[in-house]
Amino acid sequence: MKVDFGGGEDIRFERRGHAGLVTLTRPASLNAINHTMVHALHRALLAWEADDDVRLVVLRGEGRAFSAGGDILDVYRAGLKGEARPDFFADEYRLNAAIARFPKPYVSLIDGIVMGGGVGISFHGSHRVMTQNAVFAMPEVGIGFFPDVGGSFLLSRLPGDFGMYLALTGSRIRHGDALAAGLATHAVEAECLEELTETLCGTDDIDRALASFGAEAERQIDDAVLHAIARHFSFDTLSEVLGSLAADQDDWAGETRATIAKRSPTSLGVTFRQIRAGAMLTMDECMRMEFRILNRMLAGHDFYEGIRAALVEKGTTPRWKPDALDDLSAGDIEAYFAPLPGGDLTL
Repeated sequence: MKVDFGGGEDIRFERRGHAGLVTLTRPASLNAINHTMVHALHRALLAWEADDDVRLVVLRGEGRAFSAGGDILDVYRAGLKGEARPDFFADEYRLNAAIARFPKPYVSLIDGIVMGGGVGISFHGSHRVMTQNAVFAMPEVGIGFFPDVGGSFLLSRLPGDFGMYLALTGSRIRHGDALAAGLATHAVEAECLEELTETLCGTDDIDRALASFGAEAERQIDDAVLHAIARHFSFDTLSEVLGSLAADQDDWAGETRATIAKRSPTSLGVTFRQIRAGAMLTMDECMRMEFRILNRMLAGHDFYEGIRAALVEKGTTPRWKPDALDDLSAGDIEAYFAPLPGGDLTL
């Protein structure tokens, strides 16, 4: 039975069995998350939390992507006119926090690309199920931004400083590595998703259902690289991380340092500070911190330059300001984390 929470053609809601079933329906846009979808999903969760007949929520996406991120071109255009407003991000962050505290099972069936805003609506839930087609990334430092939507909470808690590595490089990983790191909770074959969905909607034992569809998921990152990540990315400062990579003659270390060197220096400095801080904060505290950062990013240069180079004039080289980490002071970075004059995000 379809239910209308105001999502229009972009997101579909159904009551199926004891489940609230959510389907992202923007396959031509890789299911990018827009403001309409954020509002609709939040309304659905509030309604289903209060409905005793709804025992779980199942989230999935149509097409070849689960969700490739947030729909930020409108934000970019408004910013160029000097009219940037944080409203979309404020509501998105509130939704991310609501998912993290949602008291019922929240099962995300992730088939295809999941990045940015797509991570925010899925990986804070109780069950993250990835197929062999799934690709996870938080590539925001490559567009002059930072891993938001709760990235400070999620990535900071991965073992062996793996989350810091993902945040500073924007590297993509497959389901085996996501499962080993604890990002995913289960792996299944993509061909079984429809049957799994029907099973979940009709069962009272979600964990048993997921276990019955479980599939092998081999890691692609070997032990040597995991040890290298833990060694290089464990330092207390970004300069020490980069120095450690530079001192290592291994090809992987050189390639990793070269990748980081292409990212926005401001984004790198902010992200390093964000991930280190996030490990000591609650999810709600992380969202308030990220909203502080977001407001400063919208008032800066690199976010708009990164979007221009990556999405507007695709394939061009971004011109970061400043273009070197040495030109950033500790005070420059710290300013992104200062309290907002108008007060912090309310959750």
